[in-house]
Amino acid sequence: MERLDSLEERVAHLIRAVEDLSDVVAAQGRTIDTLTRRVQMLMEREAEREAAGLGSAEANVPPPHW
Repeated sequence: MERLDSLEERVAHLIRAVEDLSDVVAAQGRTIDTLTRRVQMLMEREAEREAAGLGSAEANVPPPHW
């Protein structure tokens, strides 16, 4: 009976660990989705700047201390 109790205890700990890891993975998925949307917005914004001719002109100007 002691062996069965030990196995049940180990299974309970493993179930808890799996649930905790599942929560972490879900949170990371939400973070990745948010970051993906932000990167996409930045890429679109930069494409608009380049299309307007602002991106390339600024890139060729040396910094003021040169």
